[in-house]
This record gives sequence, structure tokens and C-alpha cells, in this order.
Amino acid sequence: MSATQFKPDDSYRDSIATIDAAGERVWLYPKKPSGRLYRYRKLLSYGFLALLFAGPWLRIHDLPVLLLNLPARKFIIFGQIFWPQDFFILLLASLTFLVFIIVFTVVYGRAFCGWVCPQTIFLEMVFRRIEYWLEGDAPQQKALDRSELNWNKLWRKTTKHALFLAVSFLIANTFLAYIIGTEELLKIVTDSPAEHLGGLASMVVFTGVFYAVFARFREQVCTIVCPYGRLQGVLLDKDSLVVAYDYPRGEPREKLRKNQLRTAGDCIDCHQCVQVCPTGIDIRNGATQLECTNCTACIDACNNIMALINKPEGLIRHASVNGIANGTTFRLTGRVKALSGVLAFLLVVLTGLLVSRSNVAATVLRTPGQLFQKTNHGTITNLYNISVINKTNRPYPITLRILEPAQGQISLVSTSTLTLPAQGIAEGVFFAELPRTALHHTNQKIRIGLFSGGKLITETSTKFLGPVQ
Repeated sequence: MSATQFKPDDSYRDSIATIDAAGERVWLYPKKPSGRLYRYRKLLSYGFLALLFAGPWLRIHDLPVLLLNLPARKFIIFGQIFWPQDFFILLLASLTFLVFIIVFTVVYGRAFCGWVCPQTIFLEMVFRRIEYWLEGDAPQQKALDRSELNWNKLWRKTTKHALFLAVSFLIANTFLAYIIGTEELLKIVTDSPAEHLGGLASMVVFTGVFYAVFARFREQVCTIVCPYGRLQGVLLDKDSLVVAYDYPRGEPREKLRKNQLRTAGDCIDCHQCVQVCPTGIDIRNGATQLECTNCTACIDACNNIMALINKPEGLIRHASVNGIANGTTFRLTGRVKALSGVLAFLLVVLTGLLVSRSNVAATVLRTPGQLFQKTNHGTITNLYNISVINKTNRPYPITLRILEPAQGQISLVSTSTLTLPAQGIAEGVFFAELPRTALHHTNQKIRIGLFSGGKLITETSTKFLGPVQ
């Protein structure tokens, strides 16, 4: 059957599955998946869950693996501290990640959503499994919801939502630990509540949000809210790998009957692919439906049915729209190759910036409102403020020297050295002194080196104001 011969049947829809004609929410009861791909998803999901909850406690060089402290404008990624002075590196890293997402989506479709996204992992592998454990599979859940309130329904619903709240509280604490760090989180937990009202309020808000998302909002995060899901329609093309129904093989659909001489396609219209779908779609209505998260539950369901009726697997499988229509295999298009080239270039530039990045960053500015001063021995001085940021987890004693011009000297005000604390900032005031003969311009550039233990750790430059020549 050619692509132009395929016509959707009367079940084809042009509206979202979770909203009825009156605009009311349609509650979904997806059947519990089973199959080879679902087993792989479980293993991958539990690995990611272990990594997610352990992440705030893992350390590299005594620093968290990941800390996104927005209030303090401090970011720690794989044991490296990034401050606002590293904004360009963070911006380039974000751009590189965005291009990677684009390339990945163009090639593999929405596989991230179904296999790696935290929303999917928590919903399908934590909250729904609690639901299956307490309330049973889809038919039992429907019957329980429609039944009158009795002891059986009361204890099952109460236990389920109590566990939902407990898991939401755990997720909220983990999420907060990635923002403020485990040390601050432990203080909130162990200190008097009156000392951390803001932190406790954040816990309550985060817990409420996560509970609302996973107990009620659920798949609508993916179909309505998620911006990445909305971009799918722009990023995908007919050569992208998606979860697709092989309609040339499956159509026309027809129920399987005993002792029947079958002339229809391999699809027996059992609706198992629809019953396991967490977003309520029928994958047979088209391969690039925006609600499809590529979770592959329908592939497992269909493969199980094909095995029962002695048909080959793969009626629903990973394939491209063009691959299904033309019977061809996957190929890399010019679009993918071009985007991959851009990604490779960004990775090279980002790697270069990270390798050349200094562990200490200094900012030197002339003190506002101060002019140059002449000394009795024929030199000119300027007053400066200095701010030094330590991007490591060890302290530095800092001394300052003028590298250029070579005759210059520096004298700190009220101290002889700066002590730069670990992960901290040191500020100071100093005089830079140059002989009159070293000045060739009224606003001359000078280079200042920062030394620790006699070793140059970074340098910066500023302007030196002198008399008219």
C-alpha cells in the first residue's frame, strides 16, 4: 500500500485526547506496560533516579557535582565554580546544549521525553507504579474511582496520596539542595524553624508544585506546558526517527477471527497501543503527533500481540515517515550534517575557553573621584579598588605587582597581602606608583599581575592617569 492510499478511519481525531467536546478534563488510565523496551526504560530510569537523588551529595575536589545557586550567582558544574565573570562561558555552554538538543531531536525525535526527561521518569516509574501497586491496573483503577466511598477505597486513596506527598517532599528537598547546597539544606532541617522561614516556605511551595504536577496535572505538562514538546513540530522532519506505525503493512485493519482466511493488514485493531499510551493518543493516526513522547509503550504492546498471532514484530517501531512510506532505511540528511558541524565548532570553542579559563579572576578599577597625585621623589600615583574571585576550593595569599611598565610599584592600603578565601571574594585598595619617565600618555594602560607563592596565577589591566605630557 502506498502512502497516498492510507486514509485514517472514523476514529481519527483532530483534538487533544485529554479534553472532551465540552472542554472538560478526560482522566487517562493507561494500562501498565510490559515488554523488552519497558524493561530497558526501567533500568535507565532507576539509574537516573539514583544519580538525581545522590547528585547534591556527590563531591569532586570537595565541591558539589552540580550546584545552581541563583541567589548567590554561583554555579558549580562537575566540580568547577563559575561566577558572573564566566557569563560568556555559561552562555556558550547553554548555546552548545541547545544545538545538541536540536541535533538530537532532528535525528531521534522526542526520545529524550520518553526515556530521560525527569517529568516522565517520576510520573511513569515512581507515581504510576505506586498507583498500580495500590489500585491495580487500568480496569481496576476505573472501577475504584467509580465505586461508592467505602473502607477499601478510602484506605487505598489515602495511602496513595500520602505516598505522593512524601515523594514530592523528597523531590522538593533534592531540588532545593541543587540550588542552595546540602550544607544549607541540613541547616534548614536541623536548626530552629524560625531561623529559616524562607527555606521552609520554599520546601512547602516546591512540595505542593510537585504533588500537583504528578497527582493531577500529569501528562498535560508534556502536551500543554513543555516548551520542548511545542518545538517538536518545528524541529522534526520526515527523516527524523520517531515511534511510527507501519501502515503499508498494517492497513486495512480488521479484527482477527478464528479460522479466518485473512486478506487484511497485520493490524487486528486490538487497541492495545492506545490503552498503554500515557498521553491517550492512537499512534496509528500519524507518526508525528505532538502528544507522542516516544516512550515506546505502544511498541511493546504491539510486539506482544504480534507474537501471539505469529506475525513479525515491528508493526509499530522506530522509523522515519519517509522510511515507512518508501520502505527505506534511516539516513543522515544534509540538515543533520550541517547542524552537527555547528555543534562540533561550538564544542571546540567551548573546550578552548574551559582549558584557558583561570582559577582566579580579578577586576581593578580606579577609585571614583580620585585624580593622580605627585610625590616628592618624582613619581605619580593612582588609587585603585580591586576585587578578586576565587573559583577553587582552596585559599590563596595574593600579592600584586605591576608587570608593565616594569618600573611600577604597588602598595596596598592597610595591609601587605590579600587573603583570598576558598570559593570567596577578596577586596582591597592599593596605590599604583609609576615614575614620570614611564608615562607616555595621559591615560596609559598598565598590566597588573596577581601572584601566590611567587607564581603568577592571573593578570588584569587598567588605565593609569597621569599629567599632560
